[in-house]
Amino acid sequence: MRFHARLLEDTADARLGLLGTPIIQGCLRGEVSLPSYLAFLREAYHHVRHTVPLLHACKAALPTHHAWLNPAMDEYIDEEQGHDEWILNDIRACGADAQAVRHGAPGHATEVMVAYAYDTIARRNPLGFFGMVHVLEGTSVSLALMAAEQIQKPLGLPDAAFSYLRSHGTLDQEHTAHFALLMDQIERPEDQAAIVHAARAFFRLYGDVFRSLPLPQATPAAPSAAARRDEVPA
Repeated sequence: MRFHARLLEDTADARLGLLGTPIIQGCLRGEVSLPSYLAFLREAYHHVRHTVPLLHACKAALPTHHAWLNPAMDEYIDEEQGHDEWILNDIRACGADAQAVRHGAPGHATEVMVAYAYDTIARRNPLGFFGMVHVLEGTSVSLALMAAEQIQKPLGLPDAAFSYLRSHGTLDQEHTAHFALLMDQIERPEDQAAIVHAARAFFRLYGDVFRSLPLPQATPAAPSAAARRDEVPA
């Protein structure tokens, strides 16, 4: 079995744990709210803004026998530039304060996920960072475009509020094919093990980010005509 196929197989249960989080399942059922979407965008901003710095850190930490990865790292860096600004634009299009998000702090779960990414690069194996790439890009392909459709219509938001979800969902379809080819060139067992280990961790950590988001509040059903008649004083 080639490594990318084994990576998918060895992390399948961890992926289901992420996809099973209540807010994701609720979104797929059409249970959405503006506060929940804005909370998602806020946390997305605070981890996406680290994508390019993490890529630079990973490239700088690569040992010489992995210098062949440098062109791929440069391509990732070029393609990921400015995606955090897309998210701020989406927040503005929702009528919220993008500058408050820019200058604010991430939630604890997001902060821990980002810290784990830096720690993986600096203290463990820099190739473990590809575990994060696998989780974030794979989740985008699975969910981003579908989530945008589920959120936009009931909330009546403009297309301009979904540049991050829609662009990422489309771009990551291309990225995952490239990622699979790249992973199949990783041959050292210790590097493969580091990527699998990190991917499993990032599925859990990213799931924690979703578990930290506020769930949409159920709107009480309007009383029926009969119930309203019963409430009229005699």
